[in-house]
Amino acid sequence: MSPSNNHAALAMTCIVSLCMAQMARAQNTQHDYLHTHNTARAEVGVGALTWDDTLEAYAHNYAKIRSGDCQLIHSHGPYGENIYYGYGEGYQDGVDAVRFWLDEKDIYDHDGNACADGQDCLHYTQIVWRGTRRVGCARAQCDNGDFFVTCNYSPPGNVVGERPY
Repeated sequence: MSPSNNHAALAMTCIVSLCMAQMARAQNTQHDYLHTHNTARAEVGVGALTWDDTLEAYAHNYAKIRSGDCQLIHSHGPYGENIYYGYGEGYQDGVDAVRFWLDEKDIYDHDGNACADGQDCLHYTQIVWRGTRRVGCARAQCDNGDFFVTCNYSPPGNVVGERPY
């Protein structure tokens, strides 16, 4: 291969790498988080969420704290909260986390207002909770290279005895 062909191949490799990095970043924007949440909310007839910088800052600070050990421990703060631990290809970005939570829709029984026996669907119900108006999310890379994602919601959902929608 001639030097000019080597340079062309190197340039193409760099362009592809930059495009892939941009695509990965694109799954962690405010728009991406909001779009994924609001698409699910529209499916059940509840209003759209808006992005909240205070909730994002809270999520960012907590994700940073958890990045040392990446353990799925809730912050027990004043907001509704969904947390996620992602590793491996296809499970590392914020939209992956929201989609993972939304997969719980299949185990939520709206008529009985309960999750299927022995299963957790509270991440899903928080996302579609009618009274929740604002969301803020963040992602942090953990010391082990995996990812911790958290979204915080206000007002919080999952009020005992109430239905999400």
